[in-house]
Amino acid sequence: MIKVACVQLNAGPDIGKNLDQAELHIRNAASQGASFVATPENTCHMIFPQSEKLNTSPKEEDHPALPRFSALAKELGINILIGSISVLEDSGERIANRSFLFGSDGEIIGRYDKIHLFDVDLEKGESYRESDVVRAGEVSTLADAGDFKLGMSICYDVRFPYLYRELATNGAQILAVPAAFTVPTGKAHWKELLRARAIETGSFVIAPAQCGEHAGGRHTYGHSLIIDPWGEVLAEAGDDVGIIMADIDLDKVNQVRASIPSLKHTREYMLVKS
Repeated sequence: MIKVACVQLNAGPDIGKNLDQAELHIRNAASQGASFVATPENTCHMIFPQSEKLNTSPKEEDHPALPRFSALAKELGINILIGSISVLEDSGERIANRSFLFGSDGEIIGRYDKIHLFDVDLEKGESYRESDVVRAGEVSTLADAGDFKLGMSICYDVRFPYLYRELATNGAQILAVPAAFTVPTGKAHWKELLRARAIETGSFVIAPAQCGEHAGGRHTYGHSLIIDPWGEVLAEAGDDVGIIMADIDLDKVNQVRASIPSLKHTREYMLVKS
C-alpha cells in the first residue's frame, strides 16, 4: 500500500512564485504520509502569449526547478513527479514540454517529452497552437520508481489510448496524466477519458491538474483525479488550488488484469475498405 497525492495549481507567469507554491503543497502532502506526489502540466509557469515561453523558459541545465525538486525529493525521501516544465532547446527556436520523475534519492529516474500537441480552435474564440512553440516528443517513457512502474504522459496524450496500452503491456502499474485541461473539454471529457484509460489498461491513474484563470484569460478545469484499475474514483479535487490523496494497493493491478486480461488478447488484423 502506498499513499499518493496530486497537487492542483494555478500557475502564473512568475516561475519562482509557481515553484514556491508547488513546493509548499508537496511538503504538505509528504507531511500527511504521501510517498509519491505529482504536480500538473506547466508547473513552472503559464504565460500569455504562448510565444513568450521561448523568451522565459531556461534550458534544462539552467532550469531552477530541477535542483530544487531534486533536493526536495531527497530531503523528504519521496518520489516526485513534476508534471511538466518548459525547457528551451539548444536552438532557441522550440521548447520541450517535459515531465520529470525524481526518485527518493533526488536523482532523475524518468524524463518524458509530450508527444501529442494540442492544436485546436474552440468555441468563444479560444485558440491553441502548442506546436507553434513546442517540439513534439518521439519517445514514450516507462520509469521504474522501485515500488512501482510509472507510465508517463502529459495532458492531450490522454486522447490517444494506444500510448497507455503500450505502457501497461510493458509493466506500467500507474499512469500519470498531468494536465492543464481547458474548461469546455474538461467538463465534457476529463473524467470520462481518465476512467477509460484506467479501465482499458487495468492501471491506477494519477492526474494532477491546473485550475482557475491564468494570464491572457485562459481558464483551466482543475478536478485533479486519482482512479483505481477498475475505474473507481478514489479522490477528486474541485476548482481550487490544493492537494488530493489516496492509499493505493498495487496488488489490485494484478487482480483486475487477471479478471479482465484484455492486455493479453491483442490480435493483428487488416483493415479492408469497401
